Amino acid sequence: MTDHDVLDSGYSWRRLGLSLALSIVGNVGMWAVILVLPSMQAEFGLDRADSTIPYTLTMAGFAIGNGLIGRAVDRFGITRALIGAAILQALGFLLSAMLPGFATVTLLHVLVGFGAAACFAPLIADVSLWFLNRRGIAVGLIASGNYLSGALWPLLLAGTISDGGWRPAYTILGIAILAVVIPGALFLRRPLPIEAISQSDRISFARARSSGFSPNTLTLMLGLAGIACCVAMSMPQVHIVAFCVDLGYGPAVGGQMLSLMLLGGVGSRIVSGLLADKIGGVRTLLIGSVLQALALVAYLPSNGLISLYVVSTIFGLSQGGIVPSYAVIVREYLPARQAGSRVGLVIMTTIIGMALGGWMSGWIYDISGSYFLAFLNGIAWNLLNVGIVLMILLRTGRAARMPVTV
Repeated sequence: MTDHDVLDSGYSWRRLGLSLALSIVGNVGMWAVILVLPSMQAEFGLDRADSTIPYTLTMAGFAIGNGLIGRAVDRFGITRALIGAAILQALGFLLSAMLPGFATVTLLHVLVGFGAAACFAPLIADVSLWFLNRRGIAVGLIASGNYLSGALWPLLLAGTISDGGWRPAYTILGIAILAVVIPGALFLRRPLPIEAISQSDRISFARARSSGFSPNTLTLMLGLAGIACCVAMSMPQVHIVAFCVDLGYGPAVGGQMLSLMLLGGVGSRIVSGLLADKIGGVRTLLIGSVLQALALVAYLPSNGLISLYVVSTIFGLSQGGIVPSYAVIVREYLPARQAGSRVGLVIMTTIIGMALGGWMSGWIYDISGSYFLAFLNGIAWNLLNVGIVLMILLRTGRAARMPVTV
């Protein structure tokens, strides 16, 4: 079998479809604690900053998992990684639902985040290996699973959380992950042929030489940009439910806005994937970063119900394609054999940014009494991200125009 028989083939798209389904279920670990934040805060009698600690530890586990599981995928394959991670994530949910005490529950969220990570960067890296000419849209679609998870699960769990609180919801999630992810992972055992890897690597090496960046330098710069953009991104994503509660609209309205935000992000990721296939990952990343900054500015004067719905949708449409663009850039300039570890490492930095930004916004709220300064903080970090991406673009502009055939 040759590379032309495999890359961008019918099997590639079927594999993408299954991976997307697993991503929608497995990525719930990243969003679950946001959904139950008000319920958990009320049960344990916490202030806003302390109530975000489980989220921060979830994102810490998610960040570490993206890095470590990405390396494991390069060595052992995606199937083993998904099965092991699903068991860990399910244990985190089920034990949290059963055990008392905020400290214990908080620590278990490291397991939840670590296990969920297998369904993000490692799956993105795996899917990217099976595409060449349509890699951008493929990455955009698989990355959309993360947002579809965040958009669908709030709707599915709203009644459970309202009637019984967060513990029954966590029990449902633990069972669902075991029932879906483990069987699905077994269908992804087929390895990528060596000749397909060699074809992809020849193109990446040619682009890397043209850009003038070493692999480690480019990875470092992408990581710094990822932290900055996601500190900004976390302000609306993490605190929109609590923000709506403060304004008197209630958690259900906040959950709807989060769903709108993430559904908009799905559209953004698909459009960004198509755009990346045309103009390259770096330019696509810059466009998304600038649009996210403008959307954050639009939040400042918005506190009415209709305006918040509109701005949340605009924010989702603006920023959704940012994180997948990092994966596209890694695959454009770095070796396929390092896809899992390099994509995982860069995505890990974006999760660090989300964790830092989620806590930082809660801390700013506690000392200022509102989210206004937290939005300004997000805008400042976003401008730092734009500056780094512009620096990368100045060096990779010529390489980004290189065709994908050799």
